[in-house]
Amino acid sequence: MIERDQLWTVQETAKRLALQPSTIRRFIFDKRLPVVRLGRAVRVRESDLAKVIAEGCLSGRRQ
Repeated sequence: MIERDQLWTVQETAKRLALQPSTIRRFIFDKRLPVVRLGRAVRVRESDLAKVIAEGCLSGRRQ
């Protein structure tokens, strides 16, 4: 059986991380946060977010 990941909007992701949506959009633009694109809609997989957080790739400073 296929295991399905929760998909979050930019706003939901920002709220869960206590960040501004613009910060999440910047992480996406900088390719620090992988996303799923459904037409014009952008969603963040729960597993991708957990992986990025665990790796510490969402620091505020650009590397």
